[in-house]
Amino acid sequence: MNTVQKFIVKEAEGLFGKDPNERTVQELINSGIVNIDKPKGPSSHQVSDYVQKILGIKKAGHSGTLDPAVTGVQPIALSDATRITQFFLTAPKEYVGIMHLHQKISVDKIKVVMEKFTGKITQLPPIKSAVKRQERVREIYEFEIIEIDGQDVLFRVKCQAGTYIRKLCHDIGKELDIGAHMAELRRTAAGPLTEKDNLITLNDLKDAIHYWKENGNEKYVRYCIQPIENVLHHIRKVWVFDSAIESLSNGRDLGVPGVSIMENFRKDEYIAIMSLKGELVAIGESQMSAVECNIKKKGLAVKVKKVFVKLNKKT
Repeated sequence: MNTVQKFIVKEAEGLFGKDPNERTVQELINSGIVNIDKPKGPSSHQVSDYVQKILGIKKAGHSGTLDPAVTGVQPIALSDATRITQFFLTAPKEYVGIMHLHQKISVDKIKVVMEKFTGKITQLPPIKSAVKRQERVREIYEFEIIEIDGQDVLFRVKCQAGTYIRKLCHDIGKELDIGAHMAELRRTAAGPLTEKDNLITLNDLKDAIHYWKENGNEKYVRYCIQPIENVLHHIRKVWVFDSAIESLSNGRDLGVPGVSIMENFRKDEYIAIMSLKGELVAIGESQMSAVECNIKKKGLAVKVKKVFVKLNKKT
């Protein structure tokens, strides 16, 4: 396991912001994330609409479309948090599914062909898709057979965002010269969120809101709605001094002097800018590496793309 190295530049007490775990329920509703277990039937857009109605908010956004027949992990960003969805659209996805082969064939032949579809592949999106129908390269990071029962192949695949699993099954069947189709599919991970990360149903969310409004019981709603910071595991971070936060909130980029602590990162990476209380301030793109940032006394460290902070100075 690779350990992320941190360069501690300075230390300071943070006065701005609020510890994400100390937010009120209403603050979570206004800027949190729910990890919905999407049921079979509704589209991803319809699931987002259901979440909006349950919480009584004006907007919610999902991070990657799932076919109506597909179930599983569907992160939904709430209200102000919807601005973070663009940073998850390109995050890797993981699925478990069943590919039905149209004829019986040896296990060895199936394995050989599946190995051909590991790594970079070329896909032509299906006729009914949200993107322009032209060939494009996608990467299959992991592809394994879990079990084979007759003509049904239970598999797990981890892939680049935008990979069509239904098309993947079809192409494998074509390569085997026997035909195949996707019979069942479940998404088990979307970027940093998996089935183990507070996965809930729409009914769970509805019940949690009911208990909170009727009885003042916050336990269940706090389980269902996570702080936005919980989904930043895959993004490198820098922690900034209070003096930098006001400038960032006014649309300025992050200079080297404003950085307090940072994880190891390269130039041109997405970076989460955090307060010393662990609150998301902004997301931007690094203009130099962490090593350079640690050595230099001035210069542009991160070019800001989205600002999330709302100043709340401790008195």
